Amino acid sequence: MRIVDTRIDGPVLLEPTAHRDERGFFIESYRANVWAQHGIADTFVQDNHSRSCQGVLRGMHFAIGAGQAKLVRCARGRILDVVVDLRRASPTYGEWESVELDDAGARQLYIPIGFAHGFCVLSEIADVTYKCSTYYDGEVERGFAYDDPEVGIAWPRDIALLVSRRDVEAPALREIAGELAF
Repeated sequence: MRIVDTRIDGPVLLEPTAHRDERGFFIESYRANVWAQHGIADTFVQDNHSRSCQGVLRGMHFAIGAGQAKLVRCARGRILDVVVDLRRASPTYGEWESVELDDAGARQLYIPIGFAHGFCVLSEIADVTYKCSTYYDGEVERGFAYDDPEVGIAWPRDIALLVSRRDVEAPALREIAGELAF
């Protein structure tokens, strides 16, 4: 496995070793002891899988309270995966970083507690899988506007975005900053 540098301190971009031949490939998509050697010691308690068509944008989501870490992988297709630093004492608070994840490269993005997460599907179809460090709880789930101009995420402009009503109506980050305990 190889670690790929990220601009913001906290998220970890992992590139698992792919064993390829004429039959296809094999990767270990998760192995706790190896991931721990690379700084990911969370215990994951829930796996999620979403399938979306091109242009679907999901985000920007996070959990308050104890928070929630995620390990995200695009198992089919290609996505633009985005994280935003919500740690109010961080020098990069409110800043974002994006990486492309796809099924060919098998890279995974570890998103620690204190970050919002979202993605946009670039391929015709994408299956996104992610491990979560806490169980889903609608009472602590939050989000902010994917198009918040103060955050300024550069989403793709060459495809029509399909965004849920919930994400379209989400507040600006500054409006919910008081809820952030990170």
